[in-house]
Amino acid sequence: MTKAGKNKLNDKTYRLVGLGILTAIIIVLQVIATYFPTKPFAITLALIPIVIGAAIFGSGAGAYLGAVFSTVVIIMCITGADAGGFMVWQANPVMCVILCMLKGSAAGFFAGLLYNVISKKNVILGTVSAAVIAPIANTGIFIIGLLLFFRDTLALWAGGTDIVFWALFIMAGWNFITELAVNIVLIPVIIRILKAIKAIK
Repeated sequence: MTKAGKNKLNDKTYRLVGLGILTAIIIVLQVIATYFPTKPFAITLALIPIVIGAAIFGSGAGAYLGAVFSTVVIIMCITGADAGGFMVWQANPVMCVILCMLKGSAAGFFAGLLYNVISKKNVILGTVSAAVIAPIANTGIFIIGLLLFFRDTLALWAGGTDIVFWALFIMAGWNFITELAVNIVLIPVIIRILKAIKAIK
C-alpha cells in the first residue's frame, strides 16, 4: 500500500472512531437529560459533542450526530419518557419524527458549516459561532414546527395564554437560554479539545 493509501485509511479510521465515540456520548447525555425535571421538554445536553464533531469532521458529520440526538429524542417521545414529546407524538407521529430529525440534523449541519467558514480566519470566532448556532437552530426549528403543525397541543399547554408568546418566552425560553448558556460557558473547553485533537491528528 502506498503512503497516500495508508494516510487515507488512517483518516477513515480516525473519522470512524471519532464519530463512534461522539455517538455514544450523545446517546448517554440525551438519555440522562430526558430525566431532568424540566417541563414541558428536556434540556438538550448533547449539543456540545455535536458541535465538536461538526467542527472536526464537517457539516455532514454534524448533521449525522444531530440525527443521532434526534433519534434518541424520538425514542423518548414514543416511550413516554419525555412527557411533552409524548403528547406531540400522540398528536401527529409523522410530523413529530420529521420535526425532531430536522431540528437536530440542522443544528449539527449549521454548526459545522459556520465553523468551517469562520474558523479559517479566526478559530475562536468560528467556535463561538458554531456553539451559538446549534441551540438557535435546534430550538428555532422546533418552535416553528410546533406553531405550524401542533397549535392545538400548544393551546392546551398555554392554558389560555397567547400560544406564540407562550411558545417563545415560556416554553422555549428556559430551555433555549439554558442550552445557549451551557454552550457559551463551555466554549473554552471546546477550543482546547479541538486544538488537542488537531495536534494529535
